[in-house]
Amino acid sequence: MNDSLITGIDSHAHVFTRDLPLAPGRRYAPAYEATLERYRAMLASIGMSHGVLIQPSFLGFDNSYLLACLDAHPQQLRGVVMADPVNALGLIDDWHARGVVGIRANLIGTQLPDFTDPHWTSLLSRMVALDWHLEMQIDAGRLHLVAPALLASGVRIVIDHFGRFDPALGVGDPGFAYLILLGQTGRVWVKVSAGYRVSAQPANPEATFATSANAWSELLPAFGVDRLLWGTDWPHTQFEHVCNPRHALHDLYRLVTDESHRQAVLIDTPAELFHFS
Repeated sequence: MNDSLITGIDSHAHVFTRDLPLAPGRRYAPAYEATLERYRAMLASIGMSHGVLIQPSFLGFDNSYLLACLDAHPQQLRGVVMADPVNALGLIDDWHARGVVGIRANLIGTQLPDFTDPHWTSLLSRMVALDWHLEMQIDAGRLHLVAPALLASGVRIVIDHFGRFDPALGVGDPGFAYLILLGQTGRVWVKVSAGYRVSAQPANPEATFATSANAWSELLPAFGVDRLLWGTDWPHTQFEHVCNPRHALHDLYRLVTDESHRQAVLIDTPAELFHFS
C-alpha cells in the first residue's frame, strides 16, 4: 500500500488483545480480540487507507498497545490516548513524536473532570501548542458543564458519536441543541459515527439510519463539512451484532449524498485534524 495516498480515513476505531491488563472500575470489557492485523485488514476491505486508533476506556491509561501499533505503521495510523492529567505532561512530547494527536475523555457514566484544575490547564495548554484535540464521549445533557472551560483553553474539541444525545429524546434532546450552538465557535468537531449508540432501536437498521439522518440534517448547517468526520467505531463494542464496517460505510454514503461533502468528511477534514497532511 502507498501510505501517502489517502483514499479514506476511519476516524474512530479500537484495537486490543485479551492479554492486556484491564482498568479497575471498568464498566465493560469484550471477550474477544480486535488486533492491529484484523483492523488493517478491515480498513483495506472497505477501501479506507488510514485510521485513527482511540484508546478503549476498559484499558484505562495503559496506552502501550496503541503506541506499539502507531510505531509499527507511523504513516497509516494516528492515535488518541487516555491520560492522567497529573503525569501526562511528562509524556506528551514522546506521544506526539509517535503519532498521538489527542487525548480522550470518556465521560459516559463518570464524574466530570474539573478542566480548570491546574493539572488540566497545563496539559490543555501544551495540547494547544501541539495542535492536539480533546476528544469527548459525553452525554449531550452534560456537555454544557464542561464545554465553556475547554473553549476558554483554546483546545480543539472533538465530540463522539453524533453528540451522544438521549436515544429517547432524539435530536429533541436539549443537550443536542446546545451542541448545535457550539458550531458557531469554530473550535468543535463532531464524529458522525456509531448511530446505534444514539438510536432508540439500535437493532433496527432503518430506524437507526433515520435517527442519524435527523442528526446530520442539523449538524451539517451548524458545523459545515470542515468540522464533521466519520468513523467505523470498529469493532462496535457492545453493538457487534447490529453493525459492521461495510454497513457503516454504506450508511454514510446514504447520509452524505454530495460527493464533495464525502471528500471532506472522509479525507480532507480528518487529514487536517489528525495531522495526516
